[in-house]
Amino acid sequence: MNNSPIDKLPASGESIFATMSRMALEHNAINLSQGFPDFECPEKLKELVDHYIKKGFNQYAPMPGVPRLREEIQEKTLRMYGSHYNADSEITVTAGATQALYTAITAITSPGDECIVFEPAYDSYMPAIQLSGGVIKPLKLNSGDFSLPWDEIRNTITEKTRFLLLNTPQNPGGSVITEDDRKQFEELAGKNPGLIFICDDVYENILFDGRVHYTFTQSEILKPRSIVISSFGKSYHTTGWKMGYILAPEYLTKLIRKIHQFLVFSVNTPIQHAFADFLKDDAHTRELSSFYQRKRDLFNSLVSGSKFKLRPAEGTYFQLLDYSAISGENDRKFAERLTKEYGVAVIPLSPFYGDEHQTGMIRVCFAKRDEVLTAAAEKLCMV
Repeated sequence: MNNSPIDKLPASGESIFATMSRMALEHNAINLSQGFPDFECPEKLKELVDHYIKKGFNQYAPMPGVPRLREEIQEKTLRMYGSHYNADSEITVTAGATQALYTAITAITSPGDECIVFEPAYDSYMPAIQLSGGVIKPLKLNSGDFSLPWDEIRNTITEKTRFLLLNTPQNPGGSVITEDDRKQFEELAGKNPGLIFICDDVYENILFDGRVHYTFTQSEILKPRSIVISSFGKSYHTTGWKMGYILAPEYLTKLIRKIHQFLVFSVNTPIQHAFADFLKDDAHTRELSSFYQRKRDLFNSLVSGSKFKLRPAEGTYFQLLDYSAISGENDRKFAERLTKEYGVAVIPLSPFYGDEHQTGMIRVCFAKRDEVLTAAAEKLCMV
């Protein structure tokens, strides 16, 4: 009799992010692979965390989050989007957006539920669905601009569809939904009364060339059916603090908190208090798009003389590079060769597809100091 545990994720191994970051260290390469800034968060924010640690705010926080942080998230959401969420019953503070996504997916997914995910997709989506017994319905975003494939969306939704997971601005494609897209989602909601929307909005503050974040929180039709997830890590250069939150109507929040309490119970107390103070001023997030657009434009101008082709990212801090004029290799081999031979670590796009779809593209993170971007671009121009 075999008593060995069953592997619940047999197709999963080491993530591509861990693999490429490890290779970057092994080959002393510039790491443009994993999506984190290499510069500091605001000094004031660090001072606030230090203040609350020294003041003794070091024990468990309330399960849904520190009340005054949830109140500040409520006020921030109202200021930014004109959307009201009840701090007590509709806002939950989480240990980062990945935990928020896992918790939300687990809370609403039952065995056999169909779940629509757009590819290329962030790598935590599908495992969470699989672990809940959901049936993944992957849809590829349109090639070239990574826009939504509306005919396929309409044809894929059935009475078994539990949720549709949307990421905008989109990682890794860098695309942003339009106002017309949101209107079409409203039409979908009207025709499919049981459909729920999970919105991964972690890059909500990073949009370029005057684009607007069309959040579902602003829609009277979509808001009652949407679970909206955001991250302090992406907006405040604090990815290692693992702090995020969920906005959802009360009936969904009740389901989410039942899972949340047994997954992490609560999250970092002094950091919650620090963000409660820091969120009172929107100056940092108001400047974020221009801050990252300058970095996007700098990097893109530096590689403009290379053999890579690109379409400027519409949002996020990632840029895709098309290497089809350079090599016919699959993207994993090309990314590994870039790391070993040219000293630049990047992310291949195929791991973002369930079928390892080849696009001839790689992803770079430009949330780096200017001198790092300059050095990396010089190496890429040699390819």
